[in-house]
Amino acid sequence: MSYLPSNPNLANLADVLAKYPGRGILLYKLLQDLKGGSFSLSSEIRELIITYTLDLNGCGFCLDTHKAVFAAFDLDGNVFGQISTDIGSANIGDNLKPLLHFVQKLTLTPDQITATDAQPVFAAGWNKQAFLDAVFLCSIVNCVNRVVIGAGLDVDYSLANTLGIKDRQPTLTPG
Repeated sequence: MSYLPSNPNLANLADVLAKYPGRGILLYKLLQDLKGGSFSLSSEIRELIITYTLDLNGCGFCLDTHKAVFAAFDLDGNVFGQISTDIGSANIGDNLKPLLHFVQKLTLTPDQITATDAQPVFAAGWNKQAFLDAVFLCSIVNCVNRVVIGAGLDVDYSLANTLGIKDRQPTLTPG
């Protein structure tokens, strides 16, 4: 149930975007780009960044939905738990760790980001397009989380199925 007194029955982001299309058209386009845009990062890495950002934001319903997508990639759920606890000791490629550290800082303390924070990402082998893809993904997820949390929206578990991610092998390497 939403926090909107005149529209308490708005249940999810799709409902809000349908009810207020003028406000939501750009957000909708960003979400569509996440789903089918041309990214240099693999789908698996994009989903890892999205899910990790959701976890950092404490957006429970979004996190649950994307954990289902994460599982649809047949990725080890323990890896996600490790990343959430300590990126440095997580059982992931060393090249992913600087990228996730950057996403973490951009989400939690964006006002403290400097060029020094980006250097380890490039040193790990990521190119400028992959870096920008990670920045955009993180930023879009943060924006959507603020709308969802701020408006008091509930979970739409059909989202994971809508994304159409099935039967793929994860390739967690630089894009």
